[in-house]
Amino acid sequence: MKIKYIQFEILEDFMVKAMIRAGIPAADAAIVADVLIQADKLGFDSHGVNRLKSVYLDRIRDGILNPVTKPEIIRETYTTAVIDGHNGMGHVIARMAMEMAIKKAGNYGMGMVAVRNSSHYGFAGYYPLMAVRENMIGITGTNARPSVAPTFGVENMLGTNPLTFGIPTDEPFPFLLDCATSITQRGKVELYAREGKKLRRGLVINDRGMTETDPEQILEELNDGTAALLPLGGIGEETGGYKGYGYATVVEILSSALQQGAFLKMISGISGSKKVPYSLGHFFIALDVSAFTEPDDFRRTAGDILRELRNSRKMPGRSRIYTAGEKEYETWISRKDRGVPFSPELLNEFHGICSDYGLYEFADVFSI
Repeated sequence: MKIKYIQFEILEDFMVKAMIRAGIPAADAAIVADVLIQADKLGFDSHGVNRLKSVYLDRIRDGILNPVTKPEIIRETYTTAVIDGHNGMGHVIARMAMEMAIKKAGNYGMGMVAVRNSSHYGFAGYYPLMAVRENMIGITGTNARPSVAPTFGVENMLGTNPLTFGIPTDEPFPFLLDCATSITQRGKVELYAREGKKLRRGLVINDRGMTETDPEQILEELNDGTAALLPLGGIGEETGGYKGYGYATVVEILSSALQQGAFLKMISGISGSKKVPYSLGHFFIALDVSAFTEPDDFRRTAGDILRELRNSRKMPGRSRIYTAGEKEYETWISRKDRGVPFSPELLNEFHGICSDYGLYEFADVFSI
């Protein structure tokens, strides 16, 4: 499959213009584009520019995502807040929430903001990295439309519910752990479907308890409830599937109960046969390192831990041990001069966006 690389600046310009024509204010469009492009810069391709059409533009067109975001602070203390996003752009709401958490942490050592009635906020790691830049530890989580079965179940009840941490270090890159509490996520299934690849066995089960590998079939069955992703650890308890299930439930509770938002099947995006807003919940935590110790000392100790892990004895046939954030940094180094890789399928999709939104000046950019 031939891959074409497109420069980050061109993509950001294109996405901002497309979103403005979809009704998103220019300042908000710039935020959304930044979150999407940062995902591709670090290799989180399942949550990058490939989701512009299906997750954002199409949902605005379908009337289930408000292009004009009007977040409302409904409860606030010195260290906490609750925001109602009124089903606006999740990236805009999330950035506001993490900015509030960071400001509160700067004043009082810790800050936490919970959000209800939001939408897909993109690359979860974006928000903890905001805290890292302020010498803080950042944490976020979000619930998502049902796609994951509980241990010993086959019904998709929980979302992929990422629990994400960003931690400052003395290395050229921070510790960044951004992963779903399921083995794989819907976005990766979509990516495999677009690229015509099969999933490996043991990632998805159907309502008969059998594993499935065809991504297009899986996407259909996730929507009609006859297939489900598996939690981290896999099927049953023997390999620790209850651990992923448990962590997913923690994220579900913190993304709904604190802010009295929607949860589980309530965020399926369907009411009867009608599409409705997803009304997702998120939470954001910032911890000011200087409230605990000297930031330089913290970064050095964190770096020492990571270096000792990487320098430990390796498996036969393996020359390297990674720590979280390292592969992302290397992806950025390899892509910073080349841009975002586009498959022919994604080029065709973006070419369609050019036509749909009258951005004909970009048509050659997305030609195969």
